[in-house]
Amino acid sequence: MASVELTNVSKSFGNVEVLRDINLRLEQGEFVVFVGPSGCGKSTLLRMIAGLEDISGGELHIGGQPMNDVLPAKRGIAMVFQSYALYPHMTVFENMAFGLEQAKLSKSDIQDRVLKAAKMLQIEPLLDRKPKQLSGGQRQRVAIGRAITRNPRVFLFDEPLSNLDAALRVDTRLEIAGLSERLPDTTMIYVTHDQVEAMTLADRIVVLNGGVVEQVGTPMELYEKPASKFVAGFIGSPRMNFIAGPLAEAHGAATYGIRPEHIVLSSEAGAWTGRVILTERLGSDTFVHVDVEGVGAVNVRIEGRSEIHGGDTVLLTPDPASIHLFDKQGRPIAG
Repeated sequence: MASVELTNVSKSFGNVEVLRDINLRLEQGEFVVFVGPSGCGKSTLLRMIAGLEDISGGELHIGGQPMNDVLPAKRGIAMVFQSYALYPHMTVFENMAFGLEQAKLSKSDIQDRVLKAAKMLQIEPLLDRKPKQLSGGQRQRVAIGRAITRNPRVFLFDEPLSNLDAALRVDTRLEIAGLSERLPDTTMIYVTHDQVEAMTLADRIVVLNGGVVEQVGTPMELYEKPASKFVAGFIGSPRMNFIAGPLAEAHGAATYGIRPEHIVLSSEAGAWTGRVILTERLGSDTFVHVDVEGVGAVNVRIEGRSEIHGGDTVLLTPDPASIHLFDKQGRPIAG
């Protein structure tokens, strides 16, 4: 098992620099999630750790050993892709065993490893089926099982849930979280653009933006103390309300931020007056979009059901302890 360390790592494609000065240390047994918008470099960074992309500058160490020039097969890693990458003509057992056969393991060792992984992921009844006979969620569990059989030091996941529907994403996310608990000494690195996945899975989150690291921290550190306006808007669902103009200027800032769940909505008293534009009822939560006088559009999150309707006049009160202030460069200002 192993730690992963990147020192001043950069990546360029021709004259285009896609990653620069990446400095990270991921401890043995950590579950670390790389998040960011499309094109931020998160998948490229994962592929560099895997050895599928060359490192243009800097150093990569796994388990304290330099890895820049080590072949992917010699790095002690296993990677799970979003496309499953299963051989269609092979059974589930054969797919899971293929890499072990290539490594010249004995038949008994292969049998033991495949059955152990299948039991861990509850796919034992599927071992004789072909991929076309499986659902998307089952295929992804087979791909994860194939990685487990290799006993890797480091697991790499490249947006493994992006091809699944909403229900299967939740189920498979639970499988991956359980896998982390069952393999506590294995370092896991997971790439996603979905901040809900990041918040629910990660020990620590690495937020990437434009090829650089914006912030590294636990999910709640990023939620409560974002290091930039970008992180504040990317972490949290629904996203933080950002308000410019007189309200921000009154607080000595370029932007005033407040999360939808940190605003109290009332019909009797409040600091702001507004008209409801739209109410989204999701059952467990209600999102109320309000046009506030002198402020602009504000989204409010209410637990449970609400009888508020479009056109209603409402009063809002932001929690003063939960306000975030940002300067013109998007950096936080102490309240």
